[in-house]
Amino acid sequence: MTQPRTTADWQALGRQHLLAPFSDYKQLGAKGARIIQRADGVYLWDSEGRKILDAMAGLWCVNVGYGRRELADATHRQMLELPYYNLFFQTAHPPAIELAAAIAEIAPAGMRHVFFAGSGSEANDTVLRLVRHYWAIKDQPQKKVIIGRINGYHGSTVAGASLGGMKAMHGQGDLPIPGIEHIAQPYWYGEGGAMDPQAFGEWAAEELEKKILEVGEERVAAFIAEPIQGAGGVIIPPQSYWPRVRKILARYDILFVADEVICGFGRTGEWFGSQYYGLEPDLMPIAKGLTSGYLPMGGVIVRDHVAQTLAEGGEFYHGYTYSGHPVAAAVALENIRILREEKIVERVKAETAPYLQKRWQELADHPLVGEARGLGMLGALELVQDKKSRTRFPGGIGMRCREHCFANGLIMRAVGDTMIVSPPLVIDREEIDALIGLVRTCLDATARELAG
Repeated sequence: MTQPRTTADWQALGRQHLLAPFSDYKQLGAKGARIIQRADGVYLWDSEGRKILDAMAGLWCVNVGYGRRELADATHRQMLELPYYNLFFQTAHPPAIELAAAIAEIAPAGMRHVFFAGSGSEANDTVLRLVRHYWAIKDQPQKKVIIGRINGYHGSTVAGASLGGMKAMHGQGDLPIPGIEHIAQPYWYGEGGAMDPQAFGEWAAEELEKKILEVGEERVAAFIAEPIQGAGGVIIPPQSYWPRVRKILARYDILFVADEVICGFGRTGEWFGSQYYGLEPDLMPIAKGLTSGYLPMGGVIVRDHVAQTLAEGGEFYHGYTYSGHPVAAAVALENIRILREEKIVERVKAETAPYLQKRWQELADHPLVGEARGLGMLGALELVQDKKSRTRFPGGIGMRCREHCFANGLIMRAVGDTMIVSPPLVIDREEIDALIGLVRTCLDATARELAG
Protein backbone atom coordinates (compact mmCIF):
# COMPACT_ATOMS: atom_id res chain seq x y z
CA MET A 1 0.00 0.00 0.00
CA THR A 2 1.15 3.54 -0.77
CA GLN A 3 1.89 5.52 2.37
CA PRO A 4 0.02 8.87 2.57
CA ARG A 5 2.20 11.90 2.01
CA THR A 6 3.34 13.96 5.01
CA THR A 7 3.72 17.72 5.21
CA ALA A 8 7.45 17.30 4.60
CA ASP A 9 6.70 15.17 1.51
CA TRP A 10 4.46 17.83 0.00
CA GLN A 11 6.94 20.58 0.81
CA ALA A 12 9.76 18.64 -0.85
CA LEU A 13 7.62 17.91 -3.90
CA GLY A 14 6.66 21.58 -4.10
CA ARG A 15 10.32 22.66 -4.01
CA GLN A 16 11.02 20.35 -6.92
CA HIS A 17 8.10 21.31 -9.19
CA LEU A 18 5.84 24.18 -8.06
CA LEU A 19 6.52 27.83 -8.94
CA ALA A 20 4.18 29.74 -6.64
CA PRO A 21 2.70 33.18 -7.38
CA PHE A 22 3.86 36.24 -5.41
CA SER A 23 6.50 34.28 -3.49
CA ASP A 24 10.19 34.75 -2.74
CA TYR A 25 11.49 31.44 -4.07
CA LYS A 26 14.64 31.49 -1.97
CA GLN A 27 12.66 32.00 1.24
CA LEU A 28 10.04 29.48 0.20
CA GLY A 29 12.68 26.87 -0.55
CA ALA A 30 14.29 27.38 2.84
CA LYS A 31 11.17 27.20 4.99
CA GLY A 32 8.71 25.17 2.91
CA ALA A 33 5.15 26.05 1.98
CA ARG A 34 2.23 25.98 4.39
CA ILE A 35 0.08 23.11 3.20
CA ILE A 36 -3.66 23.84 3.44
CA GLN A 37 -5.65 20.64 3.20
CA ARG A 38 -9.34 21.30 3.89
CA ALA A 39 -11.83 24.03 4.77
CA ASP A 40 -15.32 24.62 6.12
CA GLY A 41 -17.23 27.81 6.82
CA VAL A 42 -14.68 30.48 7.72
CA TYR A 43 -11.99 28.03 8.80
CA LEU A 44 -9.07 26.20 7.16
CA TRP A 45 -7.09 23.22 8.39
CA ASP A 46 -3.47 22.64 7.44
CA SER A 47 -1.76 19.31 6.85
CA GLU A 48 -0.77 19.14 10.53
CA GLY A 49 -4.42 19.46 11.60
CA ARG A 50 -4.14 23.07 12.84
CA LYS A 51 -7.37 25.10 12.63
CA ILE A 52 -6.99 28.54 11.04
CA LEU A 53 -9.53 31.37 10.84
CA ASP A 54 -9.35 32.65 7.26
CA ALA A 55 -9.86 36.38 7.71
CA MET A 56 -8.94 36.97 4.05
CA ALA A 57 -11.63 34.72 2.48
CA GLY A 58 -8.89 33.10 0.43
CA LEU A 59 -7.89 36.03 -1.77
CA TRP A 60 -10.91 38.27 -0.99
CA CYS A 61 -13.17 35.80 -2.77
CA VAL A 62 -14.84 33.06 -0.66
CA ASN A 63 -17.90 35.20 0.05
CA VAL A 64 -20.34 32.38 0.88
CA GLY A 65 -17.76 30.48 2.92
CA TYR A 66 -16.12 27.12 2.39
CA GLY A 67 -17.88 23.77 2.09
CA ARG A 68 -21.07 24.82 0.27
CA ARG A 69 -22.42 21.55 -1.12
CA GLU A 70 -24.76 23.43 -3.46
CA LEU A 71 -21.79 24.77 -5.44
CA ALA A 72 -20.21 21.33 -5.70
CA ASP A 73 -23.54 19.89 -6.87
CA ALA A 74 -23.90 22.65 -9.49
CA THR A 75 -20.44 21.74 -10.77
CA HIS A 76 -21.32 18.07 -11.01
CA ARG A 77 -24.63 18.62 -12.80
CA GLN A 78 -23.13 20.96 -15.39
CA MET A 79 -20.12 18.74 -16.04
CA LEU A 80 -22.44 15.87 -16.90
CA GLU A 81 -24.61 18.01 -19.18
CA LEU A 82 -22.08 20.26 -20.93
CA PRO A 83 -18.58 20.26 -19.42
CA TYR A 84 -17.21 22.75 -21.93
CA TYR A 85 -18.00 24.76 -24.98
CA ASN A 86 -16.81 28.16 -26.13
CA LEU A 87 -18.57 31.43 -26.94
CA PHE A 88 -16.54 32.15 -30.06
CA PHE A 89 -17.92 32.67 -33.57
CA GLN A 90 -21.54 33.53 -32.77
CA THR A 91 -22.11 30.60 -30.42
CA ALA A 92 -23.48 30.55 -26.86
CA HIS A 93 -24.83 28.16 -24.25
CA PRO A 94 -27.54 28.47 -21.56
CA PRO A 95 -25.31 28.85 -18.46
CA ALA A 96 -23.46 31.89 -19.85
CA ILE A 97 -26.68 33.52 -21.10
CA GLU A 98 -28.50 32.90 -17.81
CA LEU A 99 -25.56 34.22 -15.82
CA ALA A 100 -25.30 37.40 -17.87
CA ALA A 101 -29.00 38.01 -17.22
CA ALA A 102 -28.64 37.32 -13.49
CA ILE A 103 -25.72 39.75 -13.22
CA ALA A 104 -27.74 42.40 -15.06
CA GLU A 105 -30.45 42.10 -12.40
CA ILE A 106 -28.09 43.04 -9.55
CA ALA A 107 -25.78 45.46 -11.40
CA PRO A 108 -26.26 49.24 -11.32
CA ALA A 109 -29.09 50.52 -13.52
CA GLY A 110 -28.19 50.76 -17.18
CA MET A 111 -25.52 48.04 -17.03
CA ARG A 112 -27.12 45.05 -18.75
CA HIS A 113 -24.32 43.40 -20.71
CA VAL A 114 -21.39 41.18 -19.65
CA PHE A 115 -18.21 40.05 -21.40
CA PHE A 116 -16.84 36.96 -19.62
CA ALA A 117 -13.21 36.16 -18.84
CA GLY A 118 -11.35 33.69 -16.65
CA SER A 119 -10.14 36.02 -13.89
CA GLY A 120 -9.96 39.61 -12.70
CA SER A 121 -6.64 40.06 -14.48
CA GLU A 122 -8.19 38.87 -17.76
CA ALA A 123 -11.15 41.17 -17.12
CA ASN A 124 -8.82 44.15 -16.92
CA ASP A 125 -6.95 43.06 -20.04
CA THR A 126 -10.38 43.08 -21.65
CA VAL A 127 -10.98 46.60 -20.33
CA LEU A 128 -7.88 47.92 -22.06
CA ARG A 129 -8.82 46.29 -25.39
CA LEU A 130 -12.48 47.22 -25.11
CA VAL A 131 -11.91 50.87 -24.17
CA ARG A 132 -9.56 51.47 -27.10
CA HIS A 133 -11.85 49.59 -29.48
CA TYR A 134 -14.79 51.71 -28.29
CA TRP A 135 -13.06 54.98 -29.13
CA ALA A 136 -11.85 53.64 -32.48
CA ILE A 137 -15.45 52.82 -33.42
CA LYS A 138 -16.37 56.40 -32.51
CA ASP A 139 -13.71 57.69 -34.94
CA GLN A 140 -11.45 58.87 -32.11
CA PRO A 141 -8.60 56.33 -32.28
CA GLN A 142 -6.22 58.82 -30.66
CA LYS A 143 -8.08 58.35 -27.34
CA LYS A 144 -5.85 55.59 -26.01
CA VAL A 145 -4.48 56.81 -22.67
CA ILE A 146 -5.91 55.21 -19.54
CA ILE A 147 -5.37 56.89 -16.17
CA GLY A 148 -4.96 54.68 -13.10
CA ARG A 149 -3.80 55.32 -9.54
CA ILE A 150 -0.50 54.83 -7.79
CA ASN A 151 -0.73 51.69 -5.64
CA GLY A 152 -3.92 50.60 -7.36
CA TYR A 153 -4.21 46.92 -8.24
CA HIS A 154 -5.84 45.57 -11.39
CA GLY A 155 -4.21 42.17 -11.75
CA SER A 156 -0.81 40.76 -12.68
CA THR A 157 -1.00 40.22 -16.42
CA VAL A 158 0.97 42.70 -18.55
CA ALA A 159 -2.05 44.95 -19.12
CA GLY A 160 -3.46 44.46 -15.61
CA ALA A 161 -0.16 45.21 -13.88
CA SER A 162 0.32 48.23 -16.13
CA LEU A 163 -3.11 49.62 -15.29
CA GLY A 164 -2.28 49.10 -11.62
CA GLY A 165 0.21 51.38 -9.96
CA MET A 166 2.43 49.08 -7.88
CA LYS A 167 6.11 49.98 -8.26
CA ALA A 168 7.44 46.53 -7.43
CA MET A 169 5.36 44.99 -10.21
CA HIS A 170 6.39 47.71 -12.66
CA GLY A 171 10.01 46.96 -11.85
CA GLN A 172 9.70 43.49 -13.36
CA GLY A 173 9.01 43.22 -17.08
CA ASP A 174 9.50 46.84 -18.17
CA LEU A 175 6.06 48.05 -17.10
CA PRO A 176 3.81 49.92 -17.49
CA ILE A 177 3.20 49.55 -21.17
CA PRO A 178 2.80 52.80 -23.16
CA GLY A 179 -0.42 54.76 -22.93
CA ILE A 180 -1.04 54.42 -19.20
CA GLU A 181 -0.65 57.21 -16.63
CA HIS A 182 -0.99 57.20 -12.85
CA ILE A 183 -2.19 59.75 -10.31
CA ALA A 184 -2.06 59.95 -6.51
CA GLN A 185 -4.08 57.54 -4.41
CA PRO A 186 -6.56 58.82 -1.75
CA TYR A 187 -4.50 57.35 1.14
CA TRP A 188 -4.98 59.96 3.83
CA TYR A 189 -3.32 58.12 6.74
CA GLY A 190 -0.15 57.28 4.84
CA GLU A 191 0.15 60.34 2.61
CA GLY A 192 -2.19 63.05 3.88
CA GLY A 193 0.24 64.49 6.40
CA ALA A 194 -1.26 67.35 8.38
CA MET A 195 -4.07 67.95 5.87
CA ASP A 196 -7.68 67.62 6.94
CA PRO A 197 -8.96 64.27 5.57
CA GLN A 198 -11.70 65.89 3.49
CA ALA A 199 -9.33 68.49 2.06
CA PHE A 200 -6.92 65.69 1.19
CA GLY A 201 -9.72 63.74 -0.50
CA GLU A 202 -10.55 66.72 -2.68
CA TRP A 203 -6.87 67.25 -3.50
CA ALA A 204 -6.47 63.60 -4.55
CA ALA A 205 -9.60 63.82 -6.73
CA GLU A 206 -8.38 67.00 -8.40
CA GLU A 207 -5.21 65.16 -9.42
CA LEU A 208 -7.44 63.37 -11.93
CA GLU A 209 -8.49 66.59 -13.62
CA LYS A 210 -4.93 67.82 -13.55
CA LYS A 211 -3.77 64.67 -15.37
CA ILE A 212 -6.61 64.84 -17.93
CA LEU A 213 -5.60 68.40 -18.80
CA GLU A 214 -1.91 67.50 -18.88
CA VAL A 215 -2.43 64.57 -21.27
CA GLY A 216 -5.23 66.26 -23.20
CA GLU A 217 -8.87 65.22 -23.09
CA GLU A 218 -8.68 64.31 -26.76
CA ARG A 219 -6.14 61.58 -25.89
CA VAL A 220 -7.63 60.23 -22.64
CA ALA A 221 -9.79 57.13 -23.07
CA ALA A 222 -10.67 56.20 -19.48
CA PHE A 223 -10.04 56.47 -15.77
CA ILE A 224 -9.79 53.16 -13.84
CA ALA A 225 -10.03 52.85 -10.06
CA GLU A 226 -11.18 50.49 -7.33
CA PRO A 227 -14.01 51.89 -5.16
CA ILE A 228 -11.82 50.82 -2.23
CA GLN A 229 -8.20 49.86 -2.95
CA GLY A 230 -7.91 46.30 -1.71
CA ALA A 231 -4.45 44.88 -2.32
CA GLY A 232 -3.02 48.38 -1.84
CA GLY A 233 -3.94 48.16 1.85
CA VAL A 234 -7.72 48.64 2.15
CA ILE A 235 -7.45 52.32 1.24
CA ILE A 236 -10.87 53.82 2.03
CA PRO A 237 -11.11 57.27 0.41
CA PRO A 238 -12.18 60.28 2.48
CA GLN A 239 -15.88 61.05 2.05
CA SER A 240 -15.04 64.02 -0.16
CA TYR A 241 -13.16 61.97 -2.76
CA TRP A 242 -15.73 60.16 -4.88
CA PRO A 243 -18.25 63.05 -5.11
CA ARG A 244 -15.47 65.29 -6.45
CA VAL A 245 -14.31 62.58 -8.88
CA ARG A 246 -17.87 62.24 -10.17
CA LYS A 247 -18.05 65.98 -10.86
CA ILE A 248 -14.71 65.87 -12.69
CA LEU A 249 -15.73 62.90 -14.84
CA ALA A 250 -18.96 64.68 -15.79
CA ARG A 251 -16.90 67.48 -17.41
CA TYR A 252 -14.94 65.27 -19.76
CA ASP A 253 -15.69 62.79 -22.51
CA ILE A 254 -13.88 59.79 -21.06
CA LEU A 255 -15.01 56.40 -19.77
CA PHE A 256 -15.01 55.48 -16.09
CA VAL A 257 -13.95 51.96 -15.11
CA ALA A 258 -14.81 50.89 -11.55
CA ASP A 259 -12.78 47.78 -10.75
CA GLU A 260 -15.19 45.69 -8.65
CA VAL A 261 -13.08 42.53 -8.49
CA ILE A 262 -12.75 42.86 -4.70
CA CYS A 263 -15.68 45.11 -3.77
CA GLY A 264 -18.24 43.27 -5.88
CA PHE A 265 -20.83 40.73 -4.71
CA GLY A 266 -21.53 42.10 -1.28
CA ARG A 267 -18.28 43.07 0.39
CA THR A 268 -19.35 46.66 1.12
CA GLY A 269 -22.88 45.72 2.18
CA GLU A 270 -24.14 46.52 -1.32
CA TRP A 271 -23.92 44.24 -4.34
CA PHE A 272 -21.18 46.49 -5.74
CA GLY A 273 -18.93 49.17 -4.31
CA SER A 274 -20.17 51.52 -7.03
CA GLN A 275 -23.65 51.30 -5.52
CA TYR A 276 -22.28 52.05 -2.06
CA TYR A 277 -20.58 55.23 -3.31
CA GLY A 278 -23.26 56.22 -5.84
CA LEU A 279 -20.90 55.88 -8.80
CA GLU A 280 -21.99 55.48 -12.42
CA PRO A 281 -19.26 53.50 -14.16
CA ASP A 282 -19.22 52.64 -17.83
CA LEU A 283 -17.35 49.38 -17.22
CA MET A 284 -17.05 47.18 -14.13
CA PRO A 285 -14.49 44.35 -14.06
CA ILE A 286 -15.67 41.50 -11.80
CA ALA A 287 -14.29 38.17 -10.53
CA LYS A 288 -13.56 36.65 -7.07
CA GLY A 289 -16.97 36.83 -5.32
CA LEU A 290 -18.70 36.02 -8.62
CA THR A 291 -18.15 32.31 -7.89
CA SER A 292 -16.97 32.74 -4.28
CA GLY A 293 -13.66 31.45 -5.61
CA TYR A 294 -14.99 27.93 -6.14
CA LEU A 295 -14.06 28.08 -9.84
CA PRO A 296 -12.05 30.65 -11.81
CA MET A 297 -14.21 33.23 -13.55
CA GLY A 298 -14.20 36.95 -14.31
CA GLY A 299 -15.88 39.41 -16.58
CA VAL A 300 -16.67 43.01 -17.42
CA ILE A 301 -20.14 44.47 -16.85
CA VAL A 302 -20.77 46.98 -19.63
CA ARG A 303 -23.07 50.01 -19.65
CA ASP A 304 -25.72 49.96 -22.34
CA HIS A 305 -24.37 52.87 -24.38
CA VAL A 306 -20.96 51.18 -24.60
CA ALA A 307 -22.55 47.88 -25.64
CA GLN A 308 -24.54 49.71 -28.31
CA THR A 309 -21.36 51.26 -29.70
CA LEU A 310 -19.68 47.84 -29.78
CA ALA A 311 -22.66 46.48 -31.69
CA GLU A 312 -22.01 49.07 -34.38
CA GLY A 313 -18.30 48.31 -34.68
CA GLY A 314 -18.12 44.94 -36.38
CA GLU A 315 -16.05 42.09 -34.97
CA PHE A 316 -14.24 42.51 -31.65
CA TYR A 317 -11.06 40.44 -32.03
CA HIS A 318 -10.78 39.51 -28.39
CA GLY A 319 -11.76 36.62 -26.12
CA TYR A 320 -10.54 33.64 -24.14
CA THR A 321 -10.90 29.90 -24.53
CA TYR A 322 -12.68 29.84 -21.17
CA SER A 323 -14.82 32.98 -21.59
CA GLY A 324 -18.20 32.07 -20.06
CA HIS A 325 -17.09 28.50 -19.26
CA PRO A 326 -20.36 26.59 -18.70
CA VAL A 327 -19.30 24.94 -15.44
CA ALA A 328 -17.98 28.18 -13.95
CA ALA A 329 -21.15 29.94 -15.11
CA ALA A 330 -23.33 27.30 -13.43
CA VAL A 331 -21.41 27.76 -10.18
CA ALA A 332 -21.67 31.55 -10.43
CA LEU A 333 -25.44 31.27 -10.94
CA GLU A 334 -25.77 29.08 -7.88
CA ASN A 335 -23.53 31.40 -5.89
CA ILE A 336 -25.69 34.40 -6.78
CA ARG A 337 -28.79 32.39 -5.86
CA ILE A 338 -27.31 31.65 -2.42
CA LEU A 339 -26.38 35.29 -1.87
CA ARG A 340 -29.89 36.40 -2.84
CA GLU A 341 -32.05 33.75 -1.21
CA GLU A 342 -30.09 33.72 2.07
CA LYS A 343 -30.03 37.56 2.01
CA ILE A 344 -26.31 37.49 2.76
CA VAL A 345 -25.65 40.96 1.33
CA GLU A 346 -28.52 42.42 3.34
CA ARG A 347 -27.26 40.74 6.52
CA VAL A 348 -23.77 42.12 5.94
CA LYS A 349 -25.18 45.64 5.62
CA ALA A 350 -27.59 45.51 8.55
CA GLU A 351 -25.87 43.24 11.04
CA THR A 352 -22.46 41.68 10.61
CA ALA A 353 -20.54 44.53 8.98
CA PRO A 354 -21.62 47.08 11.63
CA TYR A 355 -20.66 44.58 14.33
CA LEU A 356 -17.28 43.84 12.71
CA GLN A 357 -16.54 47.56 12.37
CA LYS A 358 -17.51 48.22 16.00
CA ARG A 359 -15.19 45.45 17.24
CA TRP A 360 -12.46 46.44 14.76
CA GLN A 361 -12.34 49.98 16.13
CA GLU A 362 -11.60 48.55 19.58
CA LEU A 363 -8.18 47.54 18.25
CA ALA A 364 -7.22 51.21 17.90
CA ASP A 365 -6.24 51.24 21.58
CA HIS A 366 -3.39 48.79 20.99
CA PRO A 367 0.07 50.40 21.37
CA LEU A 368 1.10 49.32 17.85
CA VAL A 369 -2.02 50.57 16.05
CA GLY A 370 -1.93 54.05 14.59
CA GLU A 371 -5.28 53.73 12.82
CA ALA A 372 -8.02 51.13 12.66
CA ARG A 373 -10.22 51.65 9.63
CA GLY A 374 -12.80 49.59 7.82
CA LEU A 375 -15.96 49.47 5.77
CA GLY A 376 -18.31 46.59 5.19
CA MET A 377 -16.37 43.34 5.40
CA LEU A 378 -12.98 45.04 5.05
CA GLY A 379 -10.56 46.18 7.73
CA ALA A 380 -7.05 47.61 8.05
CA LEU A 381 -4.67 48.35 10.92
CA GLU A 382 -1.73 50.73 10.49
CA LEU A 383 1.21 49.50 12.58
CA VAL A 384 3.40 52.35 13.86
CA GLN A 385 6.19 53.01 16.32
CA ASP A 386 4.73 56.36 17.35
CA LYS A 387 1.00 57.10 17.05
CA LYS A 388 1.24 60.88 17.17
CA SER A 389 3.82 61.25 14.39
CA ARG A 390 2.73 58.07 12.52
CA THR A 391 6.39 57.02 12.46
CA ARG A 392 6.93 53.48 11.20
CA PHE A 393 9.32 50.94 12.68
CA PRO A 394 12.74 50.82 11.00
CA GLY A 395 12.73 47.93 8.55
CA GLY A 396 8.99 47.39 8.96
CA ILE A 397 7.06 44.93 11.12
CA GLY A 398 4.13 43.85 8.96
CA MET A 399 5.67 40.56 7.86
CA ARG A 400 6.74 39.80 11.43
CA CYS A 401 3.16 40.34 12.58
CA ARG A 402 1.93 38.10 9.77
CA GLU A 403 4.15 35.27 11.00
CA HIS A 404 2.61 35.59 14.47
CA CYS A 405 -0.80 35.37 12.80
CA PHE A 406 0.07 32.08 11.12
CA ALA A 407 1.48 30.76 14.39
CA ASN A 408 -1.75 31.61 16.21
CA GLY A 409 -4.25 30.24 13.72
CA LEU A 410 -5.18 33.40 11.80
CA ILE A 411 -4.85 34.46 8.17
CA MET A 412 -4.36 38.25 8.22
CA ARG A 413 -2.45 39.82 5.36
CA ALA A 414 0.41 42.35 5.56
CA VAL A 415 0.70 45.16 3.00
CA GLY A 416 3.88 46.82 4.17
CA ASP A 417 3.04 47.72 7.77
CA THR A 418 -0.69 47.68 7.16
CA MET A 419 -2.48 44.55 8.37
CA ILE A 420 -5.69 43.83 6.47
CA VAL A 421 -8.69 41.51 6.67
CA SER A 422 -11.54 40.61 4.32
CA PRO A 423 -13.42 37.70 5.92
CA PRO A 424 -16.11 35.56 4.27
CA LEU A 425 -19.43 37.39 4.19
CA VAL A 426 -21.06 34.55 6.14
CA ILE A 427 -18.93 35.14 9.24
CA ASP A 428 -21.18 35.44 12.31
CA ARG A 429 -20.87 37.46 15.53
CA GLU A 430 -19.22 34.66 17.49
CA GLU A 431 -16.65 34.19 14.74
CA ILE A 432 -16.08 37.96 14.56
CA ASP A 433 -15.36 37.91 18.29
CA ALA A 434 -12.88 35.07 17.70
CA LEU A 435 -11.29 37.06 14.89
CA ILE A 436 -10.82 40.17 17.04
CA GLY A 437 -9.38 38.07 19.87
CA LEU A 438 -6.87 36.43 17.54
CA VAL A 439 -5.84 39.79 16.04
CA ARG A 440 -5.17 41.19 19.51
CA THR A 441 -3.19 38.07 20.43
CA CYS A 442 -1.04 38.50 17.33
CA LEU A 443 -0.49 42.22 17.96
CA ASP A 444 0.58 41.43 21.52
CA ALA A 445 3.00 38.76 20.29
CA THR A 446 4.47 41.25 17.81
CA ALA A 447 4.86 43.86 20.55
CA ARG A 448 6.64 41.35 22.81
CA GLU A 449 9.03 40.44 19.99
CA LEU A 450 9.83 44.12 19.42
CA ALA A 451 10.44 44.62 23.13
CA GLY A 452 13.10 41.95 22.91
